[in-house]
Amino acid sequence: MTTTGVDHATAPAGAAGGLWWWTRRRSAVFDILLATVSALECALEGIPFARDAGIPVGAGIVFGLMAGAALLVRRRWPIAVVLVAIAITPAQMGFLMGLVGLYTLAATELPRRIIGSLAGMSLVGTAIVTFVRVRQSAQSGPMDLGDWFVPFASITTAVGLTLPPVLLGLYVGARRRLMESLRERADSLERELQLLAERAEERAEWARGEERTRIAREMHDVVAHRVSLMVVHAAALQAVARKDPEKAVKNAALVGDMGRQALTELREMLGVLRSGEGAGGGGGGGHTAAPGPSVPLAAVGVAAAAAANRAAEEGAAEGPALAALDELVGQSAAAGMVVALSIEGEVRAYAREIEQTAYRVVQEALTNVHKHAAGAKTYVRLAHRAAEIAMQVENEPPPELAAVSLVRLPSGGNGLVGMKERVVGLGGVFVSGPTDAGGFRVSAVIPAM
Repeated sequence: MTTTGVDHATAPAGAAGGLWWWTRRRSAVFDILLATVSALECALEGIPFARDAGIPVGAGIVFGLMAGAALLVRRRWPIAVVLVAIAITPAQMGFLMGLVGLYTLAATELPRRIIGSLAGMSLVGTAIVTFVRVRQSAQSGPMDLGDWFVPFASITTAVGLTLPPVLLGLYVGARRRLMESLRERADSLERELQLLAERAEERAEWARGEERTRIAREMHDVVAHRVSLMVVHAAALQAVARKDPEKAVKNAALVGDMGRQALTELREMLGVLRSGEGAGGGGGGGHTAAPGPSVPLAAVGVAAAAAANRAAEEGAAEGPALAALDELVGQSAAAGMVVALSIEGEVRAYAREIEQTAYRVVQEALTNVHKHAAGAKTYVRLAHRAAEIAMQVENEPPPELAAVSLVRLPSGGNGLVGMKERVVGLGGVFVSGPTDAGGFRVSAVIPAM
């Protein structure tokens, strides 16, 4: 039978977990009550049907009970229920079953042509039966109602018993499908939000890692260079303190200036970190409040990433520039290094990040000369080209006397790595290594974006 395959599709998806084809016990109780009322109605209507048909009254009652009980399967086989209601229409039985069956049929997801065909069959059957009954009553009655009354009554009754349950079922079915669609969309949106939250958390973690690396590089550049110069000046101060007090005073002043500059740069960097924490929603007193359960993960991740990016931008804006390169070389010269600066090409302004990177490369290279080749003559070359800026710091081998009396400065081994990361991050090229003459050379080329 074709109704079986179709009606399986109309059954709820979770029917397997309930009683038979019902998903909820309340639905089963409701259908049992409806089937009981329908069976009693058909049984009562089977009494006059049995008398008119000339069959035993008991047979009419049993037939009515069996026909009315078909309403029990309305959710499983709504087509079968409607067909049974149409079949017993000539016996003037099953009015409740017809109404409920048409409503259930229209509320399912069956094709509209099937619903329309069965509703049309019910409409025609009800109209014909009503026409015959009303005509018989009119002919046997004492009043003459006119020829128009019989078709009007039959059509009105058929439409009244067919159209309202079908329209109500169509509305309820459309509303149910709309709610299911909205629920599916809400579930899909929740899954997408969860995925976005996870991705935002990953981006925030990546941004935090990048920011930690950037801060480590900045701290290394600031502290290593300034402190290295301070150590060199302190050693010189110790050497000349008794022989040349005036030079000792000068070296002491230089050490103080170096320390103040280092502290100033460190304060600026820490200020950037504090402003980044405040923008990211950190709590007062230097403690960051953990996000509560009501805060979406996506908002936390995006806020953390934005704070890290904002701190990076602010840190880049406050960094050194190429204009301070003369002062940087002068500080190394004041510490006793023989250093020569040469600039080629037309001097022009670059993006802040490019100038800061170029400055840090020269600064770190000079710091390495102080650490590993004190007293060596050093050449700093800066070339402004059409589409790039190039820099090179090369030192000669240190004098033997300087090598013997070299002040050993600690080295973390991260200077060259940090310089390469800076340059490569801007799409440039970084090369470092010993020269044939026994010195060391650091070269970098950065595109002028």
